[in-house]
Amino acid sequence: MAAQRAASIVSGGARAAGGVTLLEMLLVVAIIAAASLLAAGTLTGGFAGIQLRSSAKEIAANLRYARAQALAKGQPQKFVIDPRAHTWRAAEDRKGDIPRKLGIVFTGTRGLQARAGEGAILFFPDGASTGGRVQLQSGKAAWNVDVAWLTGEVTLKRAERLE
Repeated sequence: MAAQRAASIVSGGARAAGGVTLLEMLLVVAIIAAASLLAAGTLTGGFAGIQLRSSAKEIAANLRYARAQALAKGQPQKFVIDPRAHTWRAAEDRKGDIPRKLGIVFTGTRGLQARAGEGAILFFPDGASTGGRVQLQSGKAAWNVDVAWLTGEVTLKRAERLE
């Protein structure tokens, strides 16, 4: 009798215990991942927004690099941007492309233009610069990369689109 009771408790307990299958767990994880992707796309403006911000960060980093090279080498260093060709050049033969989908507006010293349509910012050995602004645009969104003329400090911030 005791053996029967023990067996029924064990088998009854096994039937009553419910669990989550691996398939159900994977389904929940997939739903959470899909919801996260949709939320991230909405908050960042999608792929174009990510491209806009990463391009602005790349330009800011290379402007900072040009300033650091001017300080380290004791020689002026130039950062050149060509909005029509969507390219830039910096110290130590660094160069890069800006996605064609992005609009570019450069504001700076006209006297440093090597060619019509290009813009340039010159960094001096004491850290100062000629100053300027590179604005990257996509749709209604824009990012400004500003260079202070007195200190050569490079800042990056969201902006209103210039027309």
